[in-house]
Amino acid sequence: MKEQVQAVIDEIRPYLQADGGDIELVDVGQDGIVKVRLRGACAGCPGAKMTLQMGVERKLKEVVPGVKQVVNVG
Repeated sequence: MKEQVQAVIDEIRPYLQADGGDIELVDVGQDGIVKVRLRGACAGCPGAKMTLQMGVERKLKEVVPGVKQVVNVG
C-alpha cells in the first residue's frame, strides 16, 4: 500500500510545488492513516487543511483501497 500512496503523492506534488509548497510521505499505518509532512508555502498556509482533506485525502481514497485519513505531522 505504501508504494501506491507514494505514487499518488508523486502525482500531486507538482501542483503543490507550482504554488511554492511540497509534500513528503512520512508513514502509512496498518490502520489506514497516512502521515505526510507539508513543506514550503504549504507548511504555514491557512488553506493547508483543505488541501489535505479535499485534495490529497480524496485522491488517495479514490485510488488506494484502505486509506482512511491523511494527517499532517508537520
